[in-house]
Amino acid sequence: MNRSTPDAARPEAARRRILALAWPIILSNITVPLLGLVDTAVVGHLPDSRYLAAVTLGATLFSFLYWGFGFLRMGTTGLTSQAVGRENDGEVRNLLGQSLLLAAGIGAMLILLSRPLIALGLWLLDGSEVATALAAEYAQIRILSAPAVLANYAILGWFLGQQNARVTLAILVLTNGVNIALDLLFVVGLGMTSDGVAWATVIADYTALAFGLWLVSRQLKLLEGRFLRERLLRLTAYAELFSVNANLFVRTLGLLFAMAFFTSRGAAQGDTVLAANAVLLQFIMLTSYALDGFAHAAEAITGRAVGRRRWDEFGQAVRSAAGFSLLTAGAASLAFALGGEWLIALLTGLPEVRATAADYLPWMVAMPLIAVWSYLLDGVFIGATAIREMRNSIFAGLAAYLPAWWLLQAMLPPALENHGLWLAFLLFAVVRSAVLGAYYRHHRRHRWCPNPASPSP
Repeated sequence: MNRSTPDAARPEAARRRILALAWPIILSNITVPLLGLVDTAVVGHLPDSRYLAAVTLGATLFSFLYWGFGFLRMGTTGLTSQAVGRENDGEVRNLLGQSLLLAAGIGAMLILLSRPLIALGLWLLDGSEVATALAAEYAQIRILSAPAVLANYAILGWFLGQQNARVTLAILVLTNGVNIALDLLFVVGLGMTSDGVAWATVIADYTALAFGLWLVSRQLKLLEGRFLRERLLRLTAYAELFSVNANLFVRTLGLLFAMAFFTSRGAAQGDTVLAANAVLLQFIMLTSYALDGFAHAAEAITGRAVGRRRWDEFGQAVRSAAGFSLLTAGAASLAFALGGEWLIALLTGLPEVRATAADYLPWMVAMPLIAVWSYLLDGVFIGATAIREMRNSIFAGLAAYLPAWWLLQAMLPPALENHGLWLAFLLFAVVRSAVLGAYYRHHRRHRWCPNPASPSP
């Protein structure tokens, strides 16, 4: 393992290191919402909005089923980066084995339980009867890729924890490149609809897994030690991984519930509002993946600093990532303010969806500037494996979001109901950012400093 890294406690060295890690992560992250944009654009130009509504419902469902287990990426990154800081190659190797075994078991369980999970999820999302039927067909296909998706999460987290962001770029570019090409082939070329989008995703996920395992085999040759049977087969050996992942699981479910609730309340207002909100949510996803590039870089660097107990390096990494994140958020808000309607037109040719989405565009201008802090601090807290704080910020956000929506929808006339939904969603982001900021200030004084009150980072 190459341990010759610059002194990241120096401001200029920290900025260079953040950029060196962030640019491939940003490029790879952007391929994910770009895939969503292509899915939306391909299906959005079909002659009936029900196909776009179906893909929206199905994609939201899989945000629960798959990203609910996103701890396989985040937990693996935090623990691996700390093991790298301690220069423990054996731990780095065994963390990969544990995460892949968890991914295989959870993926198989999701396939076995797919019918009740899909039925329950679509019932909770509360779309129209026609859109729900099409979404169920889409979901029964997509669920087949569960083991591949979750194993890819573990592989990506493992490489990122070793500050190897270019591998992440290679895997995600391949995945989403194959997916986009097959989208166009199946939907535009072969005349399929939402089912074509689902099959394209399944094939792409297994292609990425094969490539990822090949890259893993090469990296393992560079690490000392070997896989230990007692670390992979004894349940007690998973204690730290389970402890981190349990809180990440709850945190991620809470975040995805907030997104799904938003989609569900939009769906209750009709397929046109659902489709318009789906278009705007693609913009949020695009921004979040760009901001997550700096957050993911912060994960790897702060995790390594925690492993080495270098709190000067830790603080400088956070400051550098914060500067780049604020510049990115400002640029996104400006782009939505100046070119939002043009971007909407790229995604759908349906006049009623375009007009409806344009009505809610101002919320998109505000969102990046509010949510930027939660994206950044999520990365910092993952690197430090301070996951309870992340979980608590989600609970606080939901405690503001849900009552606010209830009050607003009771007070506002039907024509303004979706504005109330967007305002409540913005409040969720405000509260979450504020809570994470308060935790960070407290821990920086008492835990993440040269003489912390508590010896445990």
